[in-house]
Amino acid sequence: MQAILALEDGRIFSGIGHGAKGECYGEVVFNTSITGYQEIFTDPSYAGQIVVLTNPQIGNYGTNPDDNEATHPYIEGLVVREFSPISSNWRSQQVTDEYLEKFKIPVIADIDTRAVVRHLRTNGVMRGVISSIETDPQKLIAKARALPKMDGTDLAKVVTTKQRYQWETGTRSHEPTEVVGVKDRPPSKHVVAYDFGIKQNILRMLVDQGCRVTVVPAMTSAEDVMSLNPDGVFLSNGPGDPEPCTYAADNIRRLMGKTPIFGICLGHQLVGLALGGKTYKLKFGHHGGNHPVKQLETGKIEITAHNHNFAVDPDSLKDSEVLKTHIDLNDNTLEGLRHRTLPLFTVQYHPEASPGPHDSHYLFKDFMGLMEEWKGR
Repeated sequence: MQAILALEDGRIFSGIGHGAKGECYGEVVFNTSITGYQEIFTDPSYAGQIVVLTNPQIGNYGTNPDDNEATHPYIEGLVVREFSPISSNWRSQQVTDEYLEKFKIPVIADIDTRAVVRHLRTNGVMRGVISSIETDPQKLIAKARALPKMDGTDLAKVVTTKQRYQWETGTRSHEPTEVVGVKDRPPSKHVVAYDFGIKQNILRMLVDQGCRVTVVPAMTSAEDVMSLNPDGVFLSNGPGDPEPCTYAADNIRRLMGKTPIFGICLGHQLVGLALGGKTYKLKFGHHGGNHPVKQLETGKIEITAHNHNFAVDPDSLKDSEVLKTHIDLNDNTLEGLRHRTLPLFTVQYHPEASPGPHDSHYLFKDFMGLMEEWKGR
């Protein structure tokens, strides 16, 4: 079926529709990862967004339940160069076209994705529509312009869990047979994880470190969290603008100094706000698995996975309270911070990156060390 991608500035791209027939709406962003498309589909941080993948062939290794980051996809739609009708991998249980159709996700393929990405890099991310049912481009452009902007939108409330639950599953082996005797130690720490749009691989890696994990909704009060007697609190990734999430920043502020805190992505941004800082929207965001980040204390470079549209303004933070720990080498945005006196650190990027890179796994060990230190004080 024929399909159209229409952007709010009037740019039109025509291609072939796959996945679900119909229309989808959202902010159009691009991801530069070479692999891991299913993890991208199911990352709740992509709620409200249409994703352009720069890897020219998508769908070639199919899909399987083990690679999900959530129970279902969160992307609004998908833009690709070539969409494979077959899967060629022993782990595949469903071809990608059927998988996305099942969850009613429209796909447009046979698109010059390089042209789309260059357009977004030059002009910034913008609202768009994918349609396989409307043939009038002007109507689609009008629909794109009528969409709400991501700025000022609280999507954490939309994607968060509705009730508290326990998570007990560690990371899985990708070998044909599971390795015996790995990750069988009993948990030694209790971590309460705020779900602002949490990825399941974060939970798996906390379990791998020896944590018993309780996941709570985004609006859970600091007092309710502390009543669970945590050894530490984790602040998750998530979609949307951090500034409307005043309830989260307020709770974080009340938790500071009472328990160790580790935040990732939106969690990092919310900590920045809780510390009195400001956030701002990036021109086209960071999305991909190949972003170089520098540790300022050691000079070491990590290749990291990113997925964010907003960033913390480092100049808005007090140097007397906050130590900047990581910067992005592409644009010098703040990628990590640590409080100088309180047990608190955060990163903007994704150390749990699945399928990779794995350079930043050490941060989960650092969190365990922080909890040990706090317990023994």
